[in-house]
Amino acid sequence: MRLLRGHLPSAVRDALTTERGERVLASAPTRGGSHVVATTTALHVPAPSGGFTRVPWERVDQATWKDGWLHVTETSGGAEHHVRLTDPGSVPETVRERVTATIAVTHHARLPGGGKVRIAGRRPATGGDVRWTFVFDAGLDPADPGLRAQAEQVLEDLRRQTGL
Repeated sequence: MRLLRGHLPSAVRDALTTERGERVLASAPTRGGSHVVATTTALHVPAPSGGFTRVPWERVDQATWKDGWLHVTETSGGAEHHVRLTDPGSVPETVRERVTATIAVTHHARLPGGGKVRIAGRRPATGGDVRWTFVFDAGLDPADPGLRAQAEQVLEDLRRQTGL
């Protein structure tokens, strides 16, 4: 059953916590009997303990759709969510569009000490200041203070260049 925009089963609607002004854009039933709900400001995925985990669009680092599965990775080493959708409807396209809309700038840089970092500046869907994240090459320790200092310097240069 494909759900109409903004129409959710009452049990899903009751379990979903939204912010003031947040509207449902798309939803899809999951194999586990829940739903994935894409709103104007966040993606709501089923939580393992019931209810939903709210992931604001600017915190989605990657989202892919493959073989009926929606795979979502949060920024800064956050959680990963893997959800099997039984009837995806417009959820994959909505996720792609909403995540892309938050990206103000993406920059790949080689660090002076070796290795690379991807720096992303994202603006929340509700507006406000750009939020910056670092994604380091595999094998680099993001908790290393020297490495973080190098990435912060690259970020400062990027902010000067972009005015963000």
